[in-house]
Order: sequence, then C-alpha cells, then structure tokens
Amino acid sequence: MSEIPAKATESKDPSDGAMAEAAGDAVVPVGHGDGPSGDAMWQSSPPGSIYDYIKVASFSIGPDGLVDQWSLRAEQLFGIPAGHAVGMDPIEAFIDPDLRAQGQRKMAEILDGREWTGVVPFRVPAAAGEGECGREGLAEVYVMPTRTEEGEKAAVCIVVDVRTLRSIETDLAASQAIFGQSPFGFVLIDPDLRVRRVNYRFASLFGGSPDDHRGKGVHDYLPRPEAERVSATLRRVLETGDSITDMHVTGFLPGSDERRHWSINLYRVRSGSGRPIGIAWLGTDITARRAAAREAAAARRNLALLNEAGARIGNSLDLETTARELLDVVVPGFCDLATVDLYQGLLAGDETPPGLADGSAELRRVAFASAVSDAPFIGSGDPVSVGAVHHYPFNSPCADALRTARPQYIPAEEGGLVQSTLAVPMVAHDTVVGLAQFARTKGSEPFGDRDRDLAVELAARAAVCIDNARLYRREHERALILQRSLLPPGDPVAAGLDIACRYLPGDSSADRPSEVGGDWFDVIELPGHRTALVVGDVMGRGLRAAVAMGELRSAVRTLALLDLEPAEVLSALDEIARGLGAPGGVQQATRAARRPREADLSEVYLATCVYAVYDSVTRRCTFANAGHLPPVLVEPGEDAMMLDVPPGMPLGVGGEPFEEVEVELPEGALLALYTDGLVESRDHPLDEGLQAFVGALTDPSAPLEDVCDHVLNTLDTHHGEDDIALLMARVQGLPANSVGDWTLPREPRSVGRAREYARDRLLSWDLEPLVDTTELLVSELVTNALRYGEGEIRLRLLLDRTLVCEVWDSGLVQPRRRRARDTDEGGRGLQLVGLLSAAWGSRRTPRGKTVWFELPLPDGENGMVDPAEALLSLF
Repeated sequence: MSEIPAKATESKDPSDGAMAEAAGDAVVPVGHGDGPSGDAMWQSSPPGSIYDYIKVASFSIGPDGLVDQWSLRAEQLFGIPAGHAVGMDPIEAFIDPDLRAQGQRKMAEILDGREWTGVVPFRVPAAAGEGECGREGLAEVYVMPTRTEEGEKAAVCIVVDVRTLRSIETDLAASQAIFGQSPFGFVLIDPDLRVRRVNYRFASLFGGSPDDHRGKGVHDYLPRPEAERVSATLRRVLETGDSITDMHVTGFLPGSDERRHWSINLYRVRSGSGRPIGIAWLGTDITARRAAAREAAAARRNLALLNEAGARIGNSLDLETTARELLDVVVPGFCDLATVDLYQGLLAGDETPPGLADGSAELRRVAFASAVSDAPFIGSGDPVSVGAVHHYPFNSPCADALRTARPQYIPAEEGGLVQSTLAVPMVAHDTVVGLAQFARTKGSEPFGDRDRDLAVELAARAAVCIDNARLYRREHERALILQRSLLPPGDPVAAGLDIACRYLPGDSSADRPSEVGGDWFDVIELPGHRTALVVGDVMGRGLRAAVAMGELRSAVRTLALLDLEPAEVLSALDEIARGLGAPGGVQQATRAARRPREADLSEVYLATCVYAVYDSVTRRCTFANAGHLPPVLVEPGEDAMMLDVPPGMPLGVGGEPFEEVEVELPEGALLALYTDGLVESRDHPLDEGLQAFVGALTDPSAPLEDVCDHVLNTLDTHHGEDDIALLMARVQGLPANSVGDWTLPREPRSVGRAREYARDRLLSWDLEPLVDTTELLVSELVTNALRYGEGEIRLRLLLDRTLVCEVWDSGLVQPRRRRARDTDEGGRGLQLVGLLSAAWGSRRTPRGKTVWFELPLPDGENGMVDPAEALLSLF
C-alpha cells in the first residue's frame, strides 16, 4: 500500500483537493544542468486541470476484501465519510443484490493479483448522508493489485463517474458544433489578449485557416485607435467579469477599402474551478444594418423636415417673409448655406412672372442664411447681396435650372468653402417663380439623390406659398387702389375749417392675413360755405366691404347735394344699405322689410356712420349718428371730451329714426371723427382705447398735421387688425366783415336796394370785377322771390374762397329751371344765372327756401363771363 498516501490532503473545495493531489503530492522536478538532480526546483502545477471537470476518486481494499482506506474524493463522489466507509465490503455496500455474486467472483480474481477494468453500476448505501442514500450511478473502475507490508495481496481502485464523463463529452460536442457551425465570428482570446482559437466564419472573413490566426492580437485586425479602444474593453472584461453587449466596432477587411461595422459581444470564460482563462468574442457584421439604419434615419429626418416646412413656411402672405421662412427651415438642418432669388417682375407685381426662355431674366435676392460665420454668398460670379437685382449667365447651371425647371448640381470651386451646391427652381402651378440654392461646406456629406428630391419638394412648397403671396399681394393692392379711389383725393379743403386726415389700411403684419376694410371718410362742401364731415365703417373685410363702402360714400355725396338734414341723410342711407344685400335693390328691400330675409338670396350689409354739417357763418355743427363712435371735441383751454350724440342703430338695420344734436363750436376748437380701428384691438379694449385717444389730444393749438401724427404715434395703430380712418378739423369761422346780411320788404323797390347793397359790399371787398355780374344775378333772384315767393326777403353775401349770394324767402316752392322758347318773353332768368355763375341751386330751410349762386374770385387765372355775351347766347 506504499503507492497510496496514508492520509488524504484535507480540503474543503474539490478543485483544491484536485490541486492537492495533482500539484501538492505530485510535485514536478525541474532540473537545471545535466546532472540527475542538479539545482532542482520543485514547482506546483497550475490549477484548472481535467480533474476540475470529471469526478475521480480512489480507495484501497485490504486482503480481507474490505475497504481499508477511503480518499476525500471518494467521500465527495459517493457521499460516505471515511469513518463509515472503512471496513465496508464494497460488493455488499455498492452493488445491486442481483450482481453481487458476479462481483464476489471478480473480487476474488482481483485479490488473486489480477488487474481489472470495467463499468460497474452502483447504488449508494444507507450509510450515506441524507439526499445521497439510494442514489444510483455508473462508474468506470480501474483496479490495480498491490501488496501490504506483510506481503499480503490487496488492491487499489480508481473510480470515475461515467455520467459526468459522458456529460462532458456531450458538452464538448455541442461546443464544437456551435463554435464550428456558427454563422457569427467566434474568437477565444487568452488572458494575454492573444487569439487562442477562431471559428471558420471568422477565418473566412479575415483570410487563412483558423490555425493561422492563433497568437494574433487585436491590432492585427483593427485600425490603431479602434484597436486600442477594444483592447481596453477586453482588459476590463477580463478584470471585472462584466459582459459587453452590442459594442460597435469599425474596421476594414483584408484587401478591401470598404468600411465595415461589427457588433461584438464579450464575456469572460472561466475554468471548472472558476478561474478566468480568457474572453469569448462573438461578432456580427452589421454594415448592411447600419446602412439601412442610416437610410431610415435620413428618411425620418427628411419627413421631420417636411413636417417642419409645412408648419413654418407660408404663415405670412409676404413674399420676402415666405422666402426667409424657407431658409429658416433648411439651415442648418439640411444645408449650411442657402439663398432665394425671385423674379424681379414678380416682386414688382406683374400679372405673370417673366421667366424668359433663356433663364437669364432679372432676379432679386430676397433671402440668405448661413450656419457658418463669415461665410460668402454662394453662387457663381461676383457675390450678390440681399436686395440686389442680378441675372445669371446663359450657360450657368442656375440659368439652366430656371430654363428647364429641373435641379442642377453646381461644381465646387477649388479652394473654396463650399463642396456641394444644389440649384433648385421654385415651381408653382407649372410656373417658375424663382431659384433656391442649397450648399454644404467641406466636412459635410455631399448632396445625394435623396437630398435632391427633398430639396425639390421644399422648394416647391415654398414656391406655392410665394405664388399665393403674389396673388394675395396683387388682389390686396387692387383692393387698396379701389378703396383709395373711393376716398377723398389729396387734402380736403372747406370753408371755415382747417382739415387734416389720415387713413391706414390693415396690413399683413398681424397674425392673420388682412384684407381691405370698409372704413371711409369724406369732406363735402355744401352751399352757403357749409361743410359736411362724414366718417363711416362697413362691417366686414374684403372687396365686398370696399365695394359697399364705395356705394354708401357715393350715396352720401348725392344726398348731401340735396342739402338734406343730417338725420334725413342717415335715414336714406339706411334704406340704401338695406338694399345692398337684397336681390331687387332698395325697392325690394323696402317691400320685404317686414318679411324675414332668406340667407341664400340676400346678404346683410351693416355699417356705422357719423354725419355732421358745419356752418362756417354761425359756427354751429349738427350731428347725426348711426351706431358710430362719438365725436371728440377739444375746446381751447379745455380737456378733450366725447360729444353726447345718440348713437342710433347701424345702417342696414332699419326701423329706427335718427336723432340730431346741434353744437356751437368756439373759434379754434378741434373736432375729431374716427373709426374703431384707431381705439380698439385684441390687446386693447374699446374703453381703454377711447381714454387713450382723448388723453392724446393735449395740444389742440399745434399744427393739425402734427396733432394727427401725435395721435397715431401715441396709440397702438400698428396692430394691422383693422383699417384706421381719422378726420380732424379746426374751427375757423368766417369773420364778421366777410358776411353781408340784409332783410328786404316785399315791394318792387327791394330789387334796386338789393343791387345797391351788393355793389357797396363788393366794392368794400375790392371785388369791383364782380359787381356787374353780381348785380344782375341778385336782381334776378330777388325778382323771383317777389313774384313766386312768400314773406319777407333776406339777402346774404358770403366771402371766403368764393363769393356766395343767398336769397331767402318763406315760400316752399323750389325754383325749376326750364328752357324758354324763342317766342317766350320770360323764363330765361335761371338760365342766365346758370350761365354767369360757377354754381347755383336751392335748398329747403325750416322756414322756407334759399336760392343761391356762387362766383369765383378774380385771381387772374379764371376768366370772367361777359354778361352781354351771356345774354346774347340766350337767343
């Protein structure tokens, strides 16, 4: 029994036991020199042998056939401690009763000195610990005969657990199948970061056979920076045991310049004892997947860019703003530099963009954007600044893009900042409206086909918005022309009034695109140096409101010529406004006033209006209001105040009469009429705006133009939500020496007295050239008053910018001009008045009528009509 250790090395770990048996008890001599022993050095074998994986045990049998020694490995394999095992009959203890007879025969042969090897089924006896008792197994046993010190025959038994061995064989076969047949690259790296083994898939990619890669390092496969990064990761996995999943590595295959991408998984490999023995590398080629991912990311990015373009381009109906919105979208998300050129004719408001066939028409650069500081303006030739007008040479790519309506690539200039440029025509409704250029600087990815298609789509969207802005601008300008043509041209003038006015149309700077409105004002000269002041506002916007405003303004001027009272004028306007929306006009509206309107046959037009008549002789002003904001009056030395004028119902409602208010205006007083756009907006309520307006009228003595400018600069007049109309008048009544007023009795001598009064007053006014004509016409009007009128006669001469003569009487019958026949002795008086005067007419008064005529003052420019020639022309 000398070959078997007397005592087993104590160890709590199987691997430690194996290490003790393989390394502690069986030391390896390493000699130096030629001697049998020399300077011998004893070195233990490193752990991790095959015994860490298979279960091997040993025990000895004495001459009596009983166990006399039991190793620690045997305790672990069978689960029976040495104290119970020693002295047991192995045949009786471990062999099935049916096989014991055969076992006894074998035991006799063994003790007779024969070696034996075989596979023996066993069953753990009851002496084993709980859980091991009754367990069955299969063991391969190698029995070697030996002798005791006394020379008696004994045996040493080496036992291997067959099932563990077969499990290892299965695992090895499975590992070999996975390693050899895997479609992924499989590399086993040792602790020195050298390749221990690779599979055929890895070898097929990097060349050679699997054995050719043994001993290589990471630097043999990857570029230096990438190899250093991977080597550091391998060391970390080896030291910490933390696995790495989906680590992306970039490199090149041998003989290829194509950049490849791999996804690798790393994990530490341990021995059966748990000792790290290397790193497993599992790699997958993801080059195609990366390319697909880039394509998908590019598609998502392009879709997001298109969505952003749809949300940000076209929010304004301004050509230049729309072009800038396009560049705000593409820079820097799509390109580094960009410009937009639009046809000059389109910006000038031409009906159709010029777009010459050769593509060299004049363009204006309306927008430029750059993500690179101090970047030059892109394009061939000299740099073009924003706002400059230019054209492209016939043979240039830009001209070709405009000519063919197809995008063109522009070659990069050597040594320049730009490496790739796209010239994309902006096409809307089959019409080229301009050119957009997109450029990428060096260091960025050049434009590809997908980028070209995206640029065409972006330019097309912007082109449609620009074309819509062009159409809107054209219609808006037409509407403004129409609206302004319906307003008083130039600066209105009136007798006894200093007039200033302002009109601000709603602009496109508001959040929503604006249209022309229905605001208007007017200054109408009336007979007797009186003046009608009108401000109105048709509800709604657009051309229909502007047209309705024009019709109402024309109606106001016509009614003013009839010299009606302000309330009568508004009543007539109310009927006209109701007729604007009726199919049959005013008469149909009157007939259907008591019937409900049908929405599909008529449209309701509503308007507010304030109408005031000012008499420069008496300085009295009569107001009538149809739902409009109250006038504001500023008397000298007083604060501004709103006049209490009953508002009445808006025009077009009908059914309610209008009231009049007469106010005497002191000399130098300031009167302001306005529309709601001046005092109301979404940010400022009406009451707040009215108070601000009244507070802005602090210095009525300042020049009237300065007062208007101060009001507009003080108030919020740039909101663009509505039109603004402001009419301001300063009272300047006729001086007393400019008025001649006489009362004449109803007798024939009054005609001569009237001529004398007129002559004396004209001579005092230094108007001798008008004496003869005035005497003749006064004689005619006074004679008619005596013959056809009633009551006393009143003669009045008024001198201002013209000379006005009025003859008053109490009769209600209006004079009517008729053409006298050649044989008639009379009937030519009013014809003579019409020939010699600049204007004449009659109007009703509360107590009768007034017949008047007007003569221009002699200023050397207006020729006077010769009375003799006028008389001869009647015959």
